[in-house]
Amino acid sequence: MQGELQRIVDALAAHVGRPALIEDRRQRLVAYSEHTGLMDDVRKASILRRQTTPEVMAWFRDVGILEAREPVRTPPSAELDLLPRVCVPVRHHDLLLGFVWFIDPDGTMTGADIEATGLVSELSLALYRENLLGELASRRETEAARTLLSDSETTRDRSVRALREAGLIVGDGPATALVAQLVTPGGQAPDETARIALEQALVSTRRWIGTREALHVVRDDHGVLLLCGDRGAGRPSPEVAAKLLDDNLQQAIRGLASVERTVVGVGQARPGLADAVGSYAEALQSARVGVRLPALGRVVSWSGLGIYRVLSRLDDRHLDIADVHPGLERLLREQANPVLLDTLERYLDLAGNAHATAEQLRLHRTTLYYRLQRIEELAETDLKDGNERLCLHLALKLGRLTGHYRPEG
Repeated sequence: MQGELQRIVDALAAHVGRPALIEDRRQRLVAYSEHTGLMDDVRKASILRRQTTPEVMAWFRDVGILEAREPVRTPPSAELDLLPRVCVPVRHHDLLLGFVWFIDPDGTMTGADIEATGLVSELSLALYRENLLGELASRRETEAARTLLSDSETTRDRSVRALREAGLIVGDGPATALVAQLVTPGGQAPDETARIALEQALVSTRRWIGTREALHVVRDDHGVLLLCGDRGAGRPSPEVAAKLLDDNLQQAIRGLASVERTVVGVGQARPGLADAVGSYAEALQSARVGVRLPALGRVVSWSGLGIYRVLSRLDDRHLDIADVHPGLERLLREQANPVLLDTLERYLDLAGNAHATAEQLRLHRTTLYYRLQRIEELAETDLKDGNERLCLHLALKLGRLTGHYRPEG
């Protein structure tokens, strides 16, 4: 099938006298002819990465390529380093299958150059067959990946067997889940462009790791990457894979107004793929804590969450700071001096070490002791009492998680 598509794109390029490129309806590269002459950065990136960036996709969609029934002339964009193009939509019985692209900087090309060859109708049949085969394979793999995250152990075992029999994974073994969470304005559901960007980042990361050593699936507001099998020579650790996924996410969402930022959650390894649902739950929870607490960074691991591992598992109805320490709840409610709250948290984070706290805050020891005394008075507490320190520390971390305590740092 790929040979047929290559023959068609080469014939189109020869007839028109300029390079041609074919994309599917999601603007993923399918085939391209030999490229000589003028070429912009967008074309280079499409060939090298085998996909168009979401930023460029959004720009083309605003031009109207998804609704087009006839060739569309797209204008240049200096901001995107994009030359003028002719876009020929490829449809089969009105079903959009993809696009043929020609760079046309001088505006001399016409739709008749394409239609006269009769190759577009041939291409529509080829893409239709390619689309059917690809959709079936992709659907089979996606369904298997989804069932790996189900609650039924029997279903998960059956899914692992199906994946191995189909040759979609190298083998079973230690499995770790990564979750890529999109943070959108106002917490609204991600739009189509954002979801495409998410999948592009997952696919790019999976290709780098090895397509048979990882599985991916896109869920409602996040994506999942399952790393599977023993770590062979050169295979990256989950931490390295998470960093790469983060890098790919930053590249994919660049210029998208519908995504504010992203968080990658990392679960702990499990013995096999059938047990990866536990790692997925940890990775998802880590990512969601990272959404609430940007200070944790863009990559958040379950093993590094500390007390948030416990707090994040509590139902929101039980996240009441007053139940943990009423005095601190009063300080937060009355918007006490934020300097005092920051001093208290640093002091508790450093296990009550006054010398280390004063150094970190660059304070004279006398000033620190004054602040701590003031905190004791306002919160009606005793910082020499270990149980009181524990309750205050938990209440501060709970305040961060629920948004009641938002220190500037």
